[in-house]
Amino acid sequence: MKIAMANDHAGTEMKNEIKAYLESNGYEVVDFGTYDSESCDLSDFVYPASLAVAKGECDRGIFCDGVGYGSALIANKINGCYAAVCQDPLCATLARQHTDSNILCLGAKIIGGLMAMEVVKTWLNTDPLMEEKYRRRVQKVCDINDKHCVPVK
Repeated sequence: MKIAMANDHAGTEMKNEIKAYLESNGYEVVDFGTYDSESCDLSDFVYPASLAVAKGECDRGIFCDGVGYGSALIANKINGCYAAVCQDPLCATLARQHTDSNILCLGAKIIGGLMAMEVVKTWLNTDPLMEEKYRRRVQKVCDINDKHCVPVK
């Protein structure tokens, strides 16, 4: 599985820890930056990473910023990106089971590294529920996305 990663200055350390874990477990990581703790604009990194997920160049994305919501707001503007902010493994389970999210957003100022790793592991290893009611609900969200978001070229 190929994972797009992006972050701002607040998420650099967390991203690097997660990236090391992913690579040591056989995941291919495409790191869109930033690569240090110098103040920067989150969208400069999350936007291209989101495009990579939307275009199918990466299977999923994991984005780290101060709180997680900035990354999710940016990613969810892109057709085909379904980003969820998760702060614990239960949220990660539900984000995959109920919404089939393809981007995980983490807040480095909100959760620590140990919790973030458990969230990542849970999110990566949880499949969407296949019952009709869940597939129908996910499809409705996809239909809204397709109706209102411009396809990525």
